[in-house]
Amino acid sequence: MRPRSGLTVLGSTGSIGQQTLAVLAEQTDLFVYALTAHSQVDRLISQCEAVVPEVAVVSDPSHYAALAEGLKVRGLKTEARAGREALRSVAEADEVSHVMAAIVGGSGLEPTYAAAAAGKTVLLANKESLVMSGELFLSSIGRNGGEVIPVDSEHNAIFQCLGNSRAVGSTVAKLLLTGSGGPFLERPMDSFERITPAEACLHPNWSMGRKISVDSATMMNKGLELIEACFLFGVPSAKIDIVIHPQSVVHSMVAFEDGSVLAQMGQPDMRTPIASALAWPQRMTSGVAPLDFVSGLELSFRAPDHHRFPLLHLCRQIASEGQSAKVALNAANEVAVDAFLQERIRFTDIERVVKTTVDAMAIEELPSIEAVLSFDSRCRLEAQRQMTKCF
Repeated sequence: MRPRSGLTVLGSTGSIGQQTLAVLAEQTDLFVYALTAHSQVDRLISQCEAVVPEVAVVSDPSHYAALAEGLKVRGLKTEARAGREALRSVAEADEVSHVMAAIVGGSGLEPTYAAAAAGKTVLLANKESLVMSGELFLSSIGRNGGEVIPVDSEHNAIFQCLGNSRAVGSTVAKLLLTGSGGPFLERPMDSFERITPAEACLHPNWSMGRKISVDSATMMNKGLELIEACFLFGVPSAKIDIVIHPQSVVHSMVAFEDGSVLAQMGQPDMRTPIASALAWPQRMTSGVAPLDFVSGLELSFRAPDHHRFPLLHLCRQIASEGQSAKVALNAANEVAVDAFLQERIRFTDIERVVKTTVDAMAIEELPSIEAVLSFDSRCRLEAQRQMTKCF
């Protein structure tokens, strides 16, 4: 067992963050150094009562007073901090060996990159960090002696199938990313314009946050995972296939040149890949029930329909383009999904906003994280402009 060392959970009040704390209750070799949230102060304080971290951070400074007062009222010695610099400070702190990067979206890039630059073991649930920064992120990990362990169920599955490695040797023929197809796999396409946010967030298998649920409904999530896999495993997009697997039992596969295929299977429960990442390179209890193979377990697979899920095709195109196109893709999607959840645009407008934004942004060299963040901001403004054309 590893010596006890510190863990910072970036985004502890979100879905992955909450499940991380649930898994941590199963083992003792990591102690929680810091928990962070954006604005969910009450939940953050409750988490602090449960695990008593040294530091709690709210990224929105307007909630600092409520956090500090709440910790004081409960008699907790946890230090309250706020703001972007505070997020970076707990990601790169000397007491920390591991950082769970679970902040949703592009807002997670800055503290996650800080962890990489500080040589931490980054448990990566924030796929947008790699989509946006790619080689910059991985170069920083390598240069500073850190490691990145994938937490997304698909990438964690491939990681396990490769023997807990991100090295894809010459004997690998294909990486096979599976996806359920989301809630609209069979829904008539002529009704897509009437899809509501509530319907889009009803994933048939997984319990997830609202943003990633909508991404699953459009299959943008699988497209972002394709781009992430190219970076994580150092392979071109042509070496990655996407397979629809409605049961969400096979989380991904690796096909080898000799015809062998290794698959990682399990319940559709994020506690499994979280436990795999936390215990790496060993194993630990996750609290997830094992699969029952003798009571009618059925597995089916099919190719994705790009007419039904046009963003999937767009992501495959952009996977082979430069970094600025990937930044524009992610930024526009975040803006569009947020607008859809607020019922400002229709479900079908998400794809229109993403594509027109990507087309409108000129290609740029992005030599630093600062350049990435600046370009990301401009892409978001362009996406807002494109949304005015939806009606």
